[in-house]
Amino acid sequence: MTATETAPLAGNSVAPRAHPVSVARCYRFELVKLMSQWRIRLLVLACWIAPALFVAAVSQQSTLPTDTLFGRWMHATGWAGPLVVLGFSGTWALPLLTSVVAGDVFAAEDRLGTWRHLLVAVRSPRRIFAAKGLASLTVILSMLVGLAASGAVGGLLAVGNRPLVGLDGHLLSSSHAAAEVFLAWACVIAPTLALAGIGLIGSVALGRSPMGLLLPVLAALVMQLAQMLPLPVAVRMALPGYAFIAWNGLFTGPQQAGPLLIGIAVSLVWALVATAIAYLLFLRRDFTNLTQDTSGRRAVTAGFLPLAVLAGATVAVVGLATPSMGSGIDQPKVQRSLATAFAHLYRMQTDELNRPAVAEEQLRVSAACDKGGDRTADEGAGNDWRCVVTWHLPGVQAAGTAVYQLDITADGRYVADGDGPKEVNGYFLVHTSHGDAPNPLWQFDGNVELLHTSPKG
Repeated sequence: MTATETAPLAGNSVAPRAHPVSVARCYRFELVKLMSQWRIRLLVLACWIAPALFVAAVSQQSTLPTDTLFGRWMHATGWAGPLVVLGFSGTWALPLLTSVVAGDVFAAEDRLGTWRHLLVAVRSPRRIFAAKGLASLTVILSMLVGLAASGAVGGLLAVGNRPLVGLDGHLLSSSHAAAEVFLAWACVIAPTLALAGIGLIGSVALGRSPMGLLLPVLAALVMQLAQMLPLPVAVRMALPGYAFIAWNGLFTGPQQAGPLLIGIAVSLVWALVATAIAYLLFLRRDFTNLTQDTSGRRAVTAGFLPLAVLAGATVAVVGLATPSMGSGIDQPKVQRSLATAFAHLYRMQTDELNRPAVAEEQLRVSAACDKGGDRTADEGAGNDWRCVVTWHLPGVQAAGTAVYQLDITADGRYVADGDGPKEVNGYFLVHTSHGDAPNPLWQFDGNVELLHTSPKG
């Protein structure tokens, strides 16, 4: 299985040894095979074209996807579009792409019955695995780059290179927004690799079974469900899918980098372990038995039981390192986050209405929040948070107040919906000297830092 010898040449008593084909040649061969499949070519083309068309079309509509992070700013800046695409990609597109590519790269040989021909030609199972893994990684990364580049181009052409409002209300310049957008896309490479590693396990262990192809999608759905449940922060961060949403912390000031770095580290560990498991399973396969294209129950046990153990180990390590076994959402954090965002956005509204400029230190913004009344603890996710924001204007004795209803999800993201007074946050439009403009204080997104509190920014 690992080497063959050619027939002796005339006049020679010793036959020359046939050497395995190099990994580089195998890689080029596998890459050509992948790109020759019509569904792969179609997906690559869609990744490079569809996001630009989607972002350009949505940016010209009167209604925006305000339930999507940064969706409400797609009329204001071209950098909101690629972030909307990123949110969709982390939930649906990237798991599907890894399934189609990594989840099928070995199983295709089982369906076609070409393992014997490939082994005779290459003479090294190890080099076959390396070539197939690298080829699938190349295709997946080309799709991810296409999604990012296409979304950015579509947004910039449709709306323009304008500043972006962050998740705490502060304004990012065009260059700063561009850097953060592409950094956010780079951060999701790690969880994509983790899903690709899981796809390799399914492709090797399950062979012709469609479950091998669906394994990355199923794993992503399970991890998304876990993120929606009221699980401890340590449990959520210990799953590789957390990095798909932790990029939100890049758009706050100061940046909430802790959860993102943990999510990337966990994803890379999962990618390495899953790939190693797939490699060991592939080397132990019996390619001489044409009626059995997988290693059966033993392969499934050897492939997926270590991942369950890995999940428990990462939960234990993250739980000890943070430590955070609660929800990470409590009253002081919510109040500080809301007050910071309101102060930034109040100044933005002041500029829109051509009012006298005021510094945030002069505003002295504070928030008082309550969750579900006196009988409910003021902590955890939910849509029953009610907050009263108070601020002061120079030369005015009476303090201003505004009411907000907050819907906070388990990952710390919230939507603050203004509930009066009408002069501040009662309407979605404000009247400016240039006509009606979106009211930044009417409804806005925010983010609660789950791991620890940070000073007011």
